[in-house]
Amino acid sequence: MRRWENLPAFMRTDEVRPYWEILWKKRRHIAVKRVFDVITAMILLIIAAIPMLVIAVMIKLDSRGSVLYRQERVTAYGKHFRIHKFRTMVKNADRVGTAVTVSNDSRITRVGSLLRGLRLDELPQLIDVLEGTMSFVGTRPEASKYVDEYRPEYNATLLMPAGITSEASIRFKDEYQLLSASEDVDKTYVEQVLPRKMKWNLESIERFSFLRELLTMLRTVMAVFGKDYD
Repeated sequence: MRRWENLPAFMRTDEVRPYWEILWKKRRHIAVKRVFDVITAMILLIIAAIPMLVIAVMIKLDSRGSVLYRQERVTAYGKHFRIHKFRTMVKNADRVGTAVTVSNDSRITRVGSLLRGLRLDELPQLIDVLEGTMSFVGTRPEASKYVDEYRPEYNATLLMPAGITSEASIRFKDEYQLLSASEDVDKTYVEQVLPRKMKWNLESIERFSFLRELLTMLRTVMAVFGKDYD
């Protein structure tokens, strides 16, 4: 957790300050969170090594292209990094569509659809957690073109690393429907979807604690297996 004076200039604003003060008081929780991230990611990588190898083979047999998808995203303090994900779309999908996915997206492969449904495409992000560019819980990392459209308050979500899961990602249910009905997907995402997701993300900062993050991880597992959250 950086001191206020060490934050990037674009984050040292009146809108971000209240969220920084909340997290600064809870920086011990953030330290525990990092220790938990490293230990848990190492254990899960060992356990998931063989399943990940099987998934890699399935991807290669299903469609042409690399096993991993490495799109640039933005994490803490505005740092750019290349996220690790199993490829779930056709080769060069980002050149023939938007950076967000709509329902029934024709770019999604057969294996990709299965991986997305079980969120197994995100297993390689355990590498990002070990590297410190991501955490298990935090605001989902956005593509830089969407971060460039952030309102000043949204920059508070960059006070901590991006996350594999978040309250926004398990509770925000109608993103695909909104985007699928839009003629301008990027505009709809920035003007309608992103503000609603950020409401959850900012509330998560206001109520941040290590124990709450453990509950978010539990709710994520339950959501994958069918639990519905309003």
